[in-house]
Amino acid sequence: ELVLKVRIQNPNLRENDFIEIELDRQELTYKELLRVSCRELGVNPEHVQKIRKLPNTMLRKDKDVARLQDFQELELVLTVSDRNLLFRLPTLSEQSGYNKKASELTY
Repeated sequence: ELVLKVRIQNPNLRENDFIEIELDRQELTYKELLRVSCRELGVNPEHVQKIRKLPNTMLRKDKDVARLQDFQELELVLTVSDRNLLFRLPTLSEQSGYNKKASELTY
């Protein structure tokens, strides 16, 4: 088995820990990496824009996956559309520095 560290790329999360996943060395394909990563992280594969090997390398094909070594760190970069927001964004009143009374002032 090949053991990899995977997480969802989201700079807005305070804690964005990696999880470890195992891939059968006989099935080291991009499709299998995507399938296992999404299953373990609870993500729909259709929402994955790309898989990044940290710090800055995009995985694109089976040969890229075959070169991975144990405990390498990967991120799933997700696509977010208005219809399927994957992460809840704070409302204006929840953002720091928002002053409700100041927003109600009239001149």
